[in-house]
Amino acid sequence: MENKKQKLLTPRNFAIRLAKYSFFAFILIFFSVGFGTIGYWYFDKISWLDSFYMASMILTGMGPVSEMTNDSAKIFSAFYALYSGVAFLSITAVFFAPIIHRLLHILHVEDEENAD
Repeated sequence: MENKKQKLLTPRNFAIRLAKYSFFAFILIFFSVGFGTIGYWYFDKISWLDSFYMASMILTGMGPVSEMTNDSAKIFSAFYALYSGVAFLSITAVFFAPIIHRLLHILHVEDEENAD
């Protein structure tokens, strides 16, 4: 990312940067939902669709959808929920980082132009 003394990126270059960060955020979401889906399918012995649904709901912070049927599923669910809290915030930060950086850079550039 450019520092405060560099010019603002062109809209085209900013769109490319935003696409890269969005793609990385998508990969993190895909990995997180995939990990949860496999875990719920393996530990709780529920269908793939229900496992995907459960993992998606936990990752977004909505909460569990069904009752865990055994202790290993409950332990997995607890650790996946802890992971999901951190992952959701991290993914959100990755996605919004270029947007916030550009906004702050614009505000700083305008501030310097007014000082002249």
